[in-house]
Amino acid sequence: MKELISIIDVPKHVGETVKIGAWVANKSGKGKIAFLQLRDGTAFFQAVAFKPNFIEKFGEEEGLEKFDIIKHLTQETSVIVTGTVKEDERSKFGYELDLTDIEVVGESNEYPITPKEHGTDFLMDNRHLWLRSSKQQAIMQVRNALTYATYEFFQQNGFIKFDSPILSGNAAENTTDLFETDYFGNPAYLSQSGQLYLEAGAMAFGRVFDFGPVFRAEKSKTRRHLTEFWMMDAEYTFFTHDESLDLQEAYIKHLIKYVLDNASYALETLERDTSLLEKYVNEPFKRVSYDDAIDLLQEHESDEDTDYEHLEHGDDFGSPHETWISNYYGVPTFIMNYPSSFKAFYMKPVPGNPERVLCADLLAPEGYGEIVGGSERETDYDVLTQKIIDFGLDPKDYDWYLDLRKYGSVPHAGFGLGLERMVTFVAGTAHIREAIPFPRMLHRIKP
Repeated sequence: MKELISIIDVPKHVGETVKIGAWVANKSGKGKIAFLQLRDGTAFFQAVAFKPNFIEKFGEEEGLEKFDIIKHLTQETSVIVTGTVKEDERSKFGYELDLTDIEVVGESNEYPITPKEHGTDFLMDNRHLWLRSSKQQAIMQVRNALTYATYEFFQQNGFIKFDSPILSGNAAENTTDLFETDYFGNPAYLSQSGQLYLEAGAMAFGRVFDFGPVFRAEKSKTRRHLTEFWMMDAEYTFFTHDESLDLQEAYIKHLIKYVLDNASYALETLERDTSLLEKYVNEPFKRVSYDDAIDLLQEHESDEDTDYEHLEHGDDFGSPHETWISNYYGVPTFIMNYPSSFKAFYMKPVPGNPERVLCADLLAPEGYGEIVGGSERETDYDVLTQKIIDFGLDPKDYDWYLDLRKYGSVPHAGFGLGLERMVTFVAGTAHIREAIPFPRMLHRIKP
C-alpha cells in the first residue's frame, strides 16, 4: 500500500489502490450507494461507496457499520479514504475513487457555510472557513502560481530579491494614505511601497525587486481597493522608459502564461475564458499617450454604449474611463505620460514637456483596471529636491534618497504590480477581496 497521496496526483494511479487524507465537501446518494465530494487542498473529486462491496469485504455487521458511517458523514468532516482510482469521463476532474474503506479523523458539526447561497458579507466574516470552497481554493492556486512565476521571471532576467522595510519614516507617494504608528516615541508609517528603498538597491546591484505586504489608508470599499495588499516592486538601472515598458509587458505575459500552463485546473474550476488569456499572451500590448486617450474618450463619449463622464486634458481617469479604454483595444493597454499634477514627485518629466511625466499605467481589459504602474525616475539632485518641496514634503526626511542622486546617479526606472489585482484579472473574479486570504479580519479587533 502506498502512503497518502494528493487528489491532484490520482491520474498517476489509475487502477491502483490508494489512501487519501481529505475533507468531505458534500455528499449525496440513497439506498445502497453513497457519493462523497472530497477535497484536500489540491483538487476536488468524487468517491463512490457501494454497500454490497463493504459487506463482502468486512462481513455484514462491520460492513453495514462502515457504510452507515459514510451515510451520516457531515460537511467538512476529515477522513482518510481508501479505494481504487478509476477514470470517469462524466467527471470534470476525470477520475473518481471506488471506495473500499474509510476512517473518520475529525468530526464537523453544524458547519456554517452550507452548499446554499450566502451573502458576500457573511462569507467574508467567515473567510477562515470560506477558503475551503472550490472557487476560493482555485483563486488561491492562481495566486500561488503568480507568486512563483514572479520569482522565476526576475531570476531569469538578472534581478535579485531585495527586501524593503515594512516600517518607514517616509512617504513614497501620498502622505494622506499612510497608516501611522508609534516607534518608541517617534512616528513611523506602514509602508505604502518599497520603491524608494529599492532605488538604493538598484544603485548597488543594478536590478532588484521586492515582494511583500504594503498598506494604503484609503477608506475605499470598491471591488478594486484594499487597505492591505501584496505589491511587487522592481527597480533597474540604465533602462529607458520604452525599455521599461518592454520589461513590464514581458513580465505580465510570463505571469499569464505560467498560470495557463501550471494552474489549468484552477482556471477550469473558475470557468475562466482561457482563450482571452491566450490572446493577452500572444498579442502585443497597446501603448497610448494620456492625451491621445483623452481625445479618444471625448470622441466616443456620445456613443450609445458609453457610460463615463466627460474629461478634459489634465483630469484623472475614473474606473469607467479605464474600463472603456482597455476594452476598446481588447488587450492590456499602457496609458503613458500622465500630467505631473497628480503623479508622484519622483517621476521624470517628458523632455520638452514638464507638465507630463515619463510614466505608464497598464490597464487590464474586461473591466479589471490598473494592474501595473511605473515610471522613469528623476535623476537630478536639484530638480528632485525642489519637487519634494513642491509636494509639501521635508527634504530632510529624504536626505538618504537624495544621496542616490549625488553619488553616481544613472538613468533608472521601475514599476509596481498589485498582486491581488493581477489575481482578480487572471482568475476572472468579481471582487478583489476574494484574491487575498484574509482581507477583513481587522473587523474582529474590538476597541
